[in-house]
Amino acid sequence: MKVLLLVALLSALSAVYASKKVVICYYGTWAVNRPGLGKFGVEDINPYLCTHIIYAFAGIDTNGTVIPLDVELDINMGNYRNFTDLKKKNPKLKPMLAVGGWAEGSAKYSEMAADPAKRQNFIQSALDIIFEYDFEGFDLDWEYPNRRDTVHGVDDIENFSQLVKEMREEFDEYGLILTAAVSSFEASASQSYNVSAISQYLHYVNLMTYDMYGPWETLTGHNAGLHKGDFDGSTPREQLFTADVAVEYWLRDGCPPEKLALGVPFYGHSFKLQSETNSDVRAPSNGAGIAGPYTGEAGFVGYNEFCAMLKSDPSWSIRKDHLAKVPYAVKGLDWVSYDNPRSIRDKVKYALKKKLAGIMIWSIETDDFHNVCGGGAYTLLKVINNALYKKPCL
Repeated sequence: MKVLLLVALLSALSAVYASKKVVICYYGTWAVNRPGLGKFGVEDINPYLCTHIIYAFAGIDTNGTVIPLDVELDINMGNYRNFTDLKKKNPKLKPMLAVGGWAEGSAKYSEMAADPAKRQNFIQSALDIIFEYDFEGFDLDWEYPNRRDTVHGVDDIENFSQLVKEMREEFDEYGLILTAAVSSFEASASQSYNVSAISQYLHYVNLMTYDMYGPWETLTGHNAGLHKGDFDGSTPREQLFTADVAVEYWLRDGCPPEKLALGVPFYGHSFKLQSETNSDVRAPSNGAGIAGPYTGEAGFVGYNEFCAMLKSDPSWSIRKDHLAKVPYAVKGLDWVSYDNPRSIRDKVKYALKKKLAGIMIWSIETDDFHNVCGGGAYTLLKVINNALYKKPCL
């Protein structure tokens, strides 16, 4: 009888845990070096608007040891500790550390995952940092197994699955959280993951449903369209890069919906049009467009940067792709795909309809955290919270 009661209790707790929708926020630590109103440090984080907050990034050395990528900031200036101290303001917050990211590449991770000794070194060194600085979990952001500068090729798929399994077994001893950021579309994800295998051991799968189209393409396109759009014509929906197609692939391939977090970008991509007379979605592009004043990267613009541009310059034409459920804006030869409060609200509704775990955000430092544009401080984060929990944020 006691065993049955225990099983029933654990089942009930699991149901409660699964029913709590998550808001998983990545924090790009390099934003502390941005100029003016773009500067964003730990002290600028609102600890009540995320359930999990992830410090991006740590890296690894050639032995697979997890190391800080910015020793001065992370260690000497106390950023790790300041970050995890956010729990003192909100004890329910789960601060985590991410390893990897685009700049780290794939080669070192391919080597580490292929070697049992290096895997154990990776896991133990991750635990050492977690315990020393009081993180509550770890996020794997290997970009990407079996792609880019991989060393072991297709073997990365099984090796990554084994790494995730071994990490979860160790982490369970201490009640730690294990997540991963993953490529979203079948064409790429199927080359990198055994979806059902890694989903079995991860607490949450952070689906990177953004960077679907960008200035590397010859035509304009949505950074993070939700559905097939107004200008996609007769192209079969399954051949398009949309959040809906990506989610359906991950669910179909074995990821439980209650583990899948839909990625939402707090940034857009800018293009330079070839002609002002052809300015719709799928218009010919000459590459990267405007840069934001804080992020300073052609082809990329944070929401905080672009909403200020729209507010100060009425010559921008704001349009909506009604089927894709995302906006875009045009001024002369400048073309920008981005998300706004309405499109993000639609994505939250979609995540709820699909019974997903919740929302993942890349990344909070490009929200309008200073309320420059009049939507309230942390405009987009509050939209997510309001739509997800159906109650207003203060």
